[in-house]
Amino acid sequence: MVAIGSAALPLRRFESSMEDDGSYKRGRKKMGMSRKPEKQGQGRSFDAGVSKNASGRGSNRESYSAPQTVVRKQADPETAKYFSEIANLFESDGIDIEERSSLCSNALEETRGKELELATDYIISHTLQTLVEGCEVDCLCAFLRSCAKNFPLIAMDKSGSHVAESAIRALSKHLQESDVYAVIEDTLNTICKVIVKNPVDLMCDCYGSHVLRSLLSLFKGVPLDSSEFRMRKSSSALPERFNFKAPRSDADVSRHVIPGFPDLLKFLVSGMLKCARNNIKTLQVDQYSSLVLQTTLKLLAEDEEELLQIIPILIGCTREDIVEENSIETTIVRDVLGLMKETAFSHLMEVVLEVAPEVLYNGIFSKIFRNSLFDLSSHHCGNFVIQALISHTRDQDQMEMIWEELGSKFKDLLKMGRSGVIASFVAASQRLHSYEEKCCQALAAAVHSSNESSTCIVPRILFLDGYFNCEDKSNWNWPSGVKMHVMGSLILQEVFRFQIEFIQPFITSITSLTADNVLEAAKDPGGARVIEAFLSSDASAKLKRRLVMRLRGHFGELALHSSGSFTVEKCFTTGNISQREVIVSELVAVQSELWNTRQGPHLMRKLDVDGFAARPEQWRSRQESKQSTLRDFSATFGSSETKPSNNSETEQSKKSSFLSDDYKKKSKVGKTVDHHQASPAPFLSTTGFKRKPKEKEQSNKKFARNSVDEDVSKVKNKSKKKRHGDDAFSKSPKKLKA
Repeated sequence: MVAIGSAALPLRRFESSMEDDGSYKRGRKKMGMSRKPEKQGQGRSFDAGVSKNASGRGSNRESYSAPQTVVRKQADPETAKYFSEIANLFESDGIDIEERSSLCSNALEETRGKELELATDYIISHTLQTLVEGCEVDCLCAFLRSCAKNFPLIAMDKSGSHVAESAIRALSKHLQESDVYAVIEDTLNTICKVIVKNPVDLMCDCYGSHVLRSLLSLFKGVPLDSSEFRMRKSSSALPERFNFKAPRSDADVSRHVIPGFPDLLKFLVSGMLKCARNNIKTLQVDQYSSLVLQTTLKLLAEDEEELLQIIPILIGCTREDIVEENSIETTIVRDVLGLMKETAFSHLMEVVLEVAPEVLYNGIFSKIFRNSLFDLSSHHCGNFVIQALISHTRDQDQMEMIWEELGSKFKDLLKMGRSGVIASFVAASQRLHSYEEKCCQALAAAVHSSNESSTCIVPRILFLDGYFNCEDKSNWNWPSGVKMHVMGSLILQEVFRFQIEFIQPFITSITSLTADNVLEAAKDPGGARVIEAFLSSDASAKLKRRLVMRLRGHFGELALHSSGSFTVEKCFTTGNISQREVIVSELVAVQSELWNTRQGPHLMRKLDVDGFAARPEQWRSRQESKQSTLRDFSATFGSSETKPSNNSETEQSKKSSFLSDDYKKKSKVGKTVDHHQASPAPFLSTTGFKRKPKEKEQSNKKFARNSVDEDVSKVKNKSKKKRHGDDAFSKSPKKLKA
């Protein structure tokens, strides 16, 4: 392009300042996760030489040549006036839907030959977004083919990137139509041929990387707003890592919603890899290229052959070095371990470990991580890589190696604030049934000495930071009014899923809590889940009910609390008839307030509070009948409590069932009883429910929560029509800075 006079403006690009980094989507959050951002060099610079990264290490970028600054012509006044009139027409709502499509197509024709300056104009770009979203597919494809040679420049512009993104989304919607696949494929092929000539510029750009990820997702056939491929941590991340939710299969993760372009995906990825070989040192430490590579790996999670080609390149070695008996060069191993302490590469390595085929994972585990686990676990970025490594551990031998390096370091890691590593090991131990007893012993020993009472274990884990930051640990006491440690509560939730013989000190500790401490824990989101985990554990019913009675007189108060209401419901399920009556009687006193809370209507119906208030004798009779029926079935068909405990994710969900697995497979009655066992509603009865007016009931249908001992699927299905993403685990922080 040639600059014309003083009106020539430089193409807006992201260079050295992070000022606009947080607003790609006009408010988009900074992609730093929990790792601390660097104090210097936060922005991306294409200057050759050495730059400082998050950990202060120098990164050699000599292999990457800086792109030339591009200048563009300013839109002429006549064109600017034309598109201003188009924008005013759309804002006035003076055209119907049929005319709108024709108007958009005609207006796009006026951009021919001027796409770059119009798309990168701050004002006109907004109008172009409307045009590409509302025009016919033929006009949209013609527009993209016309600007294909400048597509990378448009994508790397602050305003132009929004136009490119809107065009890609419009193509995704048009794919639902018939007889458009070929013309869209031809258009995208033209754009890809331009991109692969120099994909590194696009990958390392704040705005361009986002557009490139959209293209990759479109080629795979997945929704463009999918959290899995936008690198937003989904609410299922921690539940899957810590066994609270069954991991999804690859088919579930990459389920095609729209027709994809597999050939174009391979073509684009191969072009990216070809350039990656020559610029790998830059791509490994660049924040935005890391996001592109993470997306690529997730999209190719089902393609082992592609992953076997890509992952070794990203690590900086060959496929043979990893999968065969060859040893990786010491310098390469040292460099990779150092890169894991970088923010960008640590994120990338997490995804590598998540999607790596077993043969690659095993090679990486043994050849790169051996004898380096504690060093990485101690680092503020590297510890996340170790969490991912442990979470995807395959077998007992790998657990043995991890235990040899970290088993004696539990206390040190907790002191350093790396509790996420401990939580990952506890979860892996429970999942693989390996080192379970030793894991529990090491955890207990990390927070109390042999000459101390075990009653202090649970409080200290609930307040990990406060305890380890205390100078006089022997005189540390429960800090009233302090938020409980999120990762500490997750560790305890995992602990209470172990077999009872391994966790006796933890059971003794939680049942020794004072009434005030139990109440405070029940009001805390993390503490409440710990109490619920204990009530779902293999501990005896007597011990569970002893803890329930510590909350007597406070059930009404807890029911009005957002997190405490779940604990009240769990206490009701665990308690005997007299305890259930105590709980419901306390809720009757606050039932008017409960109906006005988000969780109240669900709790009122689940516990049949209105039924108790109206006819307490009938309510009591139904509860007794239900208990009697459950005991009869348990005596006839057997109880899971008499069988060896199986703590796998699949069996854990069936833990409260009293029916044998064989009977469940053959009998519908088994399923019915299993459902009603978790529900405090009368078995084989729906009488006694007094519903509130429909308007109030519908306003509270959003409330739902997944639990292994409750069935609220109907409520959840109805709530999804009104809101999305109401996952129970999203109430906990998505990822803790370890």
